[in-house]
Amino acid sequence: MVKIIADSACDLKDYPGIGFETVPLTLSTEERTYVDDKSLNLHEMLDYFYSHHGKSSTACPSTQAWLDAFEGADEVYVVTITSGLSGTYNSACVARDQYIENHPEAKVCVVDSLSTGPGEVLIIEKIVELKNAGKTFEEVSSVINGYRDKLRLFFGLRSLHNLAQNGRVSKIVASAVGIMNIRILGTASKEGTIEPVAKCRGEKKLIETIVSEFKKIGFKGGKIRICHVENEALSTAIVTKLKEEFGKIDIKSILSGGLCGFYAERGGIIIGCECS
Repeated sequence: MVKIIADSACDLKDYPGIGFETVPLTLSTEERTYVDDKSLNLHEMLDYFYSHHGKSSTACPSTQAWLDAFEGADEVYVVTITSGLSGTYNSACVARDQYIENHPEAKVCVVDSLSTGPGEVLIIEKIVELKNAGKTFEEVSSVINGYRDKLRLFFGLRSLHNLAQNGRVSKIVASAVGIMNIRILGTASKEGTIEPVAKCRGEKKLIETIVSEFKKIGFKGGKIRICHVENEALSTAIVTKLKEEFGKIDIKSILSGGLCGFYAERGGIIIGCECS
């Protein structure tokens, strides 16, 4: 049996037509823990963290959680959030080694997305495409990292508070965002870490800058996947503008899950795209 398994940072809850499962990360404070699974109330969680001024943290899935997800499969593809920001990839690799030790006939490919959210979605979709085309485990494994390296990730955020609190960005950089309607446009580096690109005053300027960045990276009309944190209006506006600029493109948008919602915060947007 073939399984595709991702951590919950991929924002997908299911994937019809194939064996798919997500393994949740957790988000915690001293007084409360949220599990990023299908039962999570994103709106309530965002309200809580907005009003919470103490310490908060995230935790990657345990090795056992991965092993439980692998169970029953003889061919497994795992897609994780970037190892540059989380221990999730390492946890999945430990689980892979243990699973193969106990199931010598099994094959497990663990992919470090060097991304999150929409970037993971694009990799998952590529794996599904390759398997539906009849590709072997070895063929998929040899293709998928090269495909990952052709992806780009951008994010437009109203706040960097949670990223700064968890040491993902500088508090100096974070302090300049959200003041006087300033949004920050950032990208994922080749190492999977966060790099600021531009400060934009208002969402209109943010959209214009996103289009400009797409042109700079040589986007020619590949797939685009977007996740938004309770900001469907901005997501729709970005979809409309990108279609105007690049014609008929394969573009889809979904509501974020808990992990991306925690870091991107309410109003944030994350965009993954294919780039030649």
